[in-house]
Amino acid sequence: MIIDFHAHLFPKAIRESREDYFQDPCFRLLYDHSKAPMAGVDALLDSMNAHGVNRSVVFGFPWQDSGILSMHNDYIIETVQKYPDRLTGFCCLNPRRPDAVNEACRCLDAGLSGIGELAFYDSGLDVPVLTCLAPLMELCRLRNLPVLIHTNEPVGRNYPGKAPMTLAQIYSLVKRFADNTLILAHWGGGLLFYHLLKSEAKSALKNVFFDTAASPYLYDPAIFSAAASIAGSEKILFGSDFPLISPEKYFSQIQQSGLSSMEQARILGLNAARLLKL
Repeated sequence: MIIDFHAHLFPKAIRESREDYFQDPCFRLLYDHSKAPMAGVDALLDSMNAHGVNRSVVFGFPWQDSGILSMHNDYIIETVQKYPDRLTGFCCLNPRRPDAVNEACRCLDAGLSGIGELAFYDSGLDVPVLTCLAPLMELCRLRNLPVLIHTNEPVGRNYPGKAPMTLAQIYSLVKRFADNTLILAHWGGGLLFYHLLKSEAKSALKNVFFDTAASPYLYDPAIFSAAASIAGSEKILFGSDFPLISPEKYFSQIQQSGLSSMEQARILGLNAARLLKL
């Protein structure tokens, strides 16, 4: 079984007239370019069928406008209801908004299976961000649902969507919400390597998973074997960041990684199936 834990879907209205939504500065930051890819469910299903992906976890965008946010979440709800055997939906939110918890409850009650990808492209994961995350984290803790959060490496090249966060901030996030099941996108910005610390970190990271989204764009292929050796293959989730990068690029790197067949199977789907209670 292959499960893609990181796929973005956009409704037709946004895909066809993206410039109408550029009043949202973070959306404009990521998509103010005709080549910045956006896709709907038909394109995702075609890709899944072409690459042997059995299921994808899909979500929208953390819009600042509540109306657009709800419209996008409705698209995810409707899409998952239409293809329940192929898709699992997460509720995407802007945690800074006062109605975030109500929107989360609405979406989860409608059948979505977690929250994410939560992203703060315009800031780090500072104390005000952690404070506004707290009610959503408590909701997911009580419902035993996972939360997917955008993280990125604090060094190296800049690119649209690379937030000004530090490893210390990411670590503060996981320590504060240690009882939540967290998925840190994009290899957790490198936090996974601190599994090697002799004290504290292993305990703080006990409920943390790392997805591989954008890995071929960001990292050398050796990260798969290194991450499995340091954090354990049971902590890694295949995520393609669809439609940014084709799944085949990940499959090629995983197959060449030297990992055992069981380690590869965990990364490609077994870990995700356990998290999603499939």
